[in-house]
Amino acid sequence: MTPPQTHDVIVAGAGLAGATFALAAASGGLRVALIDPQPFPVQLAETFDGRSTAIAWSTFRMLDALGLGERLRPHACRMDRILVTDGRRPGAASKAASPTFLRFDAEEVGDATGGEPLGYMVENRRIRAALAEVLAESSVELMAPAAVESVDGSGARAVVTLKDGRVLVAPLIVGAEGRGSLVRKAAGIDTVGWGYGQSGVVATVRLDHDHGNVAHEYFLPGGPFAILPLTDRRASLVWTETTKAAEALRDCSDAAFRSHLMRRFGEFLGEARPEGPRFVYPLALELATKLTGPRTALIGDAAHGVHPVAGQGLNMGLKDTAALAEVLIEAARLGEDIGSETVLDRYARWRRFDILALAAGFDGFVRLFSNDLAPVRLARDLGMAAVNRIAPLRKAFMGEAGGAMGDLPKLLRGEAV
Repeated sequence: MTPPQTHDVIVAGAGLAGATFALAAASGGLRVALIDPQPFPVQLAETFDGRSTAIAWSTFRMLDALGLGERLRPHACRMDRILVTDGRRPGAASKAASPTFLRFDAEEVGDATGGEPLGYMVENRRIRAALAEVLAESSVELMAPAAVESVDGSGARAVVTLKDGRVLVAPLIVGAEGRGSLVRKAAGIDTVGWGYGQSGVVATVRLDHDHGNVAHEYFLPGGPFAILPLTDRRASLVWTETTKAAEALRDCSDAAFRSHLMRRFGEFLGEARPEGPRFVYPLALELATKLTGPRTALIGDAAHGVHPVAGQGLNMGLKDTAALAEVLIEAARLGEDIGSETVLDRYARWRRFDILALAAGFDGFVRLFSNDLAPVRLARDLGMAAVNRIAPLRKAFMGEAGGAMGDLPKLLRGEAV
């Protein structure tokens, strides 16, 4: 019988959060095993993940610190301005859209950010490619394809059995395999949440006119419709509809899709021509009731899945990775058991409030805007007008979106751990 392989940390899930955490932990001297059922070349294919991500400027500092930034910058589009509009369902009989809007401009907070944009839009496949390159140069032991069969965290070490029979042992296993996390289930951690009855249609379009590094978000009764700037005069669309309508948009002809698209998009950027496949992602809120369990820690979507209305899902997950890596590295340097309840509780206390506050805020935002009731519309338009007129409040929103608020981990300050 082959003896168990010993590591300091076993990471289940080599997605964006899991792979970034593995790099962060290894940068501090921890011996890391990274496991994923998908071979890395499959994850790099254009058809694997059609999404793009708004990376907060503080999160980009973390990517720089881990050696990813230089690989991502040629593919990262600055977001210098965000315009939020309260719209109407498109149609000949529709009333005019509300004149109320919110405008967030990076120049307003330039003194505090050193001239950084509000964020950077990067296609997920580009992030995966950068992670693959840096992982290949790191000390992380990548096991892909490999799948976790079972996890036992009840003893002095976590014991992970893979489906091919290999056994791995470490003080800690990190669940980073998304909403269906086996690691979370093995630790007996429940989830709470609900579906929105909506799905997001994601597509990339090429524009006739330059987008000027401006992100647009229209709040329609069916859900938000976002136009997010990408490099090379392209934009990423996140188009929220009922799940049935979203699937119809994914499956319809290119001509029909373009016709529906232009009714919502308008002509201010000229024709928007879809490029590549369309994707549909169901939208739901799902929060783990705990972030840690016996010799277990959760990060990313295994810990919290939120509505993409503010584009903060990955930023939340990467903040998890920075906080957990810092806690573990400091504990290891002090000679502590990094999988102990005492150490893991530091991570949970650091992240718990931020996760709950953001998840509640995003959920409330969706419920406030995804309807067409006259009293609610009046209240939100008044609120938007007020925020637009109160500069300190507007700057606070931008600071939160940029990830610069609260007790930041070292990596999010651009410092090594």
